[in-house]
Amino acid sequence: MQQLFADTLDVYGVLVGVFVALVGVGTLVGMPWQYTSGGVVTALQVLGALGAVGVGAVLAWLAHAGTQ
Repeated sequence: MQQLFADTLDVYGVLVGVFVALVGVGTLVGMPWQYTSGGVVTALQVLGALGAVGVGAVLAWLAHAGTQ
C-alpha cells in the first residue's frame, strides 16, 4: 500500500502552508483597504496578503513534494 505522505511530519508542513495561505486570503476578503486612508498603506497590505498566499502555497508544496 502506497502512502500519500512519505513522513508523518509532512502532514503538518502542508497544514501550516495551507493555514498561512488561508490567512492571506482571509485578509484579502476582509478588504483592509476600507480601513486605511492612504494608497501606499493599502498597496502594502494587499501585497503582504498576496505574499502570504504565495508563501503558504510554496510551503505546502515544498512540504509535500520536496520529500518525494
